[in-house]
Amino acid sequence: MNTLAVIPARDAESTIGSVVGDLKRRLPGLSILVIDDGSIDATSARAREAGADVIRHDVNRGKGAALQTGFDEACGRGVDRVLTLDADGQHDPAYAPVLLGALDRADIVIGSRDRNRRGMPWLRKATNSFMTWLVSRLAGTAIEDTQSGFRAMRAKVLEGVRPRSSRFDYESEFLIEAGRKGFTIAAVPVPTLYNAPGSHIDPLRDTARFIRLVMRQLIR
Repeated sequence: MNTLAVIPARDAESTIGSVVGDLKRRLPGLSILVIDDGSIDATSARAREAGADVIRHDVNRGKGAALQTGFDEACGRGVDRVLTLDADGQHDPAYAPVLLGALDRADIVIGSRDRNRRGMPWLRKATNSFMTWLVSRLAGTAIEDTQSGFRAMRAKVLEGVRPRSSRFDYESEFLIEAGRKGFTIAAVPVPTLYNAPGSHIDPLRDTARFIRLVMRQLIR
């Protein structure tokens, strides 16, 4: 099947090459698209050197906006499936074939860290648990690890779901909309990796965005 890997990236010159290279080794022939979301380093160059196509945002627009750019490109290319993972090395490309293989039983498959949380900071563990519970309630279906960006999905989902959010809350809104529209969501276990050089999440701003998202969904 025709598959496109979409990798949102920002200032990831130290990791993007290895992520793209490892993914290509695991899935030879896979098309890989990196969305450079306003990086001020050599992220685009390192991604191209590793064999990925690149679309660049001239200014930082947010992870959600980067993902939507990738999804629009996927629809334009007429692919059957899309794989998403982060550029910072937190998602092990070795599990990409497992996620894609599980699409025979669901429309969306999430790489869930909930079954193996060793090494996850306690505050992050508590936050993930609460947000997963809340997103599941809003989506109307049980979902494992709604905060994981390691996902595989059928292209038809991209045609039916288009969140309003553009930052980190985009991924939660995507699952809420998908669940409400009747798309099936499954999960496969993946390891918890915290070897990334740093997160772009702003605890105050992104928490506020998530609260606004919840309020919008409750009103609807």
